[in-house]
Amino acid sequence: MNLLIVSDVESSLIYNSSIKQRFDDVDLAFSCGDLSYYYLEYIVSSLDIPLYFVRGNHAKDIEHGHIGERKSPWGAVNLHRKMIRDQKSGLLMTGIQGCLRYNTGNYQYTQFEMWLLVMTLVPGLLYNKLRYGRYLDIFVSHAPPWGIHDDKDRAHQGIKAFLWLNKTFKPSYHFHGHIHIYWPGKKCETELGKTRILNTYGFRRLTINNQHDLIQPDP
Repeated sequence: MNLLIVSDVESSLIYNSSIKQRFDDVDLAFSCGDLSYYYLEYIVSSLDIPLYFVRGNHAKDIEHGHIGERKSPWGAVNLHRKMIRDQKSGLLMTGIQGCLRYNTGNYQYTQFEMWLLVMTLVPGLLYNKLRYGRYLDIFVSHAPPWGIHDDKDRAHQGIKAFLWLNKTFKPSYHFHGHIHIYWPGKKCETELGKTRILNTYGFRRLTINNQHDLIQPDP
């Protein structure tokens, strides 16, 4: 299974007439935030695949375009505080939007508020364990977990509750954005126990191709 994960900055390799040829093998797409709705809609319509997203701290409440206004990208599924099982792959996924509060902008939260948001996921995670034998396959957020890929300034500090979620419920993957990559060598992939944490700034392709990583759908 091939995944396309995007975040923070539009890529000319994606917003391009050759997107279908370049990414024709992609099965699922994810957005970790701070991308325009029209960009995400272009991915959905061009590749004809499901796209799951969370909002970043620079997201607009309403985006205006030549086909009207909308409050979310058409054809995409918002993962924020939702527990979703992809029908085709069987992957269990959820997400949390936004980042640590640093001004009066939208989609910003204190560490305590992030803890409250994560706690709302716990009943669904426990249900997953009972129903499917595991808590979670993919966790999607805009901000990184505390102490992993984050920066020291308040706007880009990681989220303590995300670190706890990864250690406690052990998803196979945690995709995040928010931390921009301006120079080569900046760490953007970390293994935390059984969880592979990826900074997806720009875009990343990921192939899940073994029994440990890929959870087969129920017969």
